Amino acid sequence: MPKITFMGAGSTVFAKNVLGDCILTPSLQDSEIALYDIDIQRLKDSEAMLNNINSNNNGHAKIKSYTNRKDALRGANYVVNAIQVGGYDPCTITDFEIPKKYGLRQTIADTLGIGGIFRALRTIPVMLDFAKDMEEVCPNAWFLNYSNPMAMLTGAMLKATSIKTVGLCHSVQKCVPDLLKSLDIGVNAEDAQWKIAGINHQAWLLEVTKNGKDLYPALKAKALEKQLQGKHSDMVRYEMMLNFGYYITESSEHASEYLPYFIKSKYPELIEAFNIPLDEYPRRCIEQIEKWKKMRNDMVENKNIQHTRTHEYASYIMEAMETGNPYKIGGNVLNTGLITNLPTEAIVEVPCLVDRSGVIPTYVGKLPQQLAALNRTNINPQLLTIDAALTGKRELIYMAAMLDPHTSAELSIDNIKSMCDDLIEAHGDWLPKYK
Repeated sequence: MPKITFMGAGSTVFAKNVLGDCILTPSLQDSEIALYDIDIQRLKDSEAMLNNINSNNNGHAKIKSYTNRKDALRGANYVVNAIQVGGYDPCTITDFEIPKKYGLRQTIADTLGIGGIFRALRTIPVMLDFAKDMEEVCPNAWFLNYSNPMAMLTGAMLKATSIKTVGLCHSVQKCVPDLLKSLDIGVNAEDAQWKIAGINHQAWLLEVTKNGKDLYPALKAKALEKQLQGKHSDMVRYEMMLNFGYYITESSEHASEYLPYFIKSKYPELIEAFNIPLDEYPRRCIEQIEKWKKMRNDMVENKNIQHTRTHEYASYIMEAMETGNPYKIGGNVLNTGLITNLPTEAIVEVPCLVDRSGVIPTYVGKLPQQLAALNRTNINPQLLTIDAALTGKRELIYMAAMLDPHTSAELSIDNIKSMCDDLIEAHGDWLPKYK
């Protein structure tokens, strides 16, 4: 039976979702599950929780935690990656507070923007170390990456290593169900057909129909009505749909910082008008830390803990590869001509078929020109950040930041370079040395 290694297993809630799913999947229930994390206490917590879930489901899996990374990876068939290098304190705080001194405000800062760039710069070297170990002890394993910034990390793995890698995100699964629920046009997601493609966190709902009827006209009419009624939680995405014609997969708090239109110090009224939650991610981190203190006993000490299979892609991918029964996902893969008007070196998010052959991306063709143009503004800093991480050149960090849509809309070239220097210095040993 397969060996499943989970990197970043101290993320107990997410480990429960992904590995609990595996324990409940017949073709995976006898798996060897290897847990690895640098936080020993959280690692032990996850091991205890998973052992309880396993024992409550006939105890087929073999679960073991490791402090030696190479031993955890040895012989793995699947490696799930959910690491966050630097955590909330000090690195997330740094990503927010130093740009704030320059007047650059962020919401989530994990995918693009100056926060996304620096998260990538400190994470890519760690993932390359994973890949080096994998090339030695499990060269044929599939690397299932859940960590952000998705496109940059997945791109670095595919560019610099031989490891089979696919990036996985929640936003594709949630897009249409959430849209149809929030804009109630009398259609259930189960009755709709849709197609999504683009890049991670900025993929596009290219079509959505019921029995061949285009649902977009009704959705846009409802979206306009809702925009005029006052503030709500998805104002940025509706505004983009009404102006560019298509709905974006990722939430408004994310989307607002991938674009130059919404978070502007010169027009602070936009923040209020579009209900943009500045500093949202640090707030969530603080809330999650406090929440974990309260929920730890319920998850870790609860001998009767149960689990219901989630919609996370990981177990379904492994199941398809083990059984050969095909399964469709939205995967982040190299653009080998899949989207014809995006760069071939970009990481794109497209429908993929999974079976014993692995992850097989599908051809999408040409995006509507305005959507490809918006994607390219995000791809530019992604590619330069990858190159910066692989070459150690400081000037490429500058260029990535100068081409970031939000950063470049707010700051001068000199201030961008100065801010990058301050961030490099503040990160200290969390980053390699840049020349």
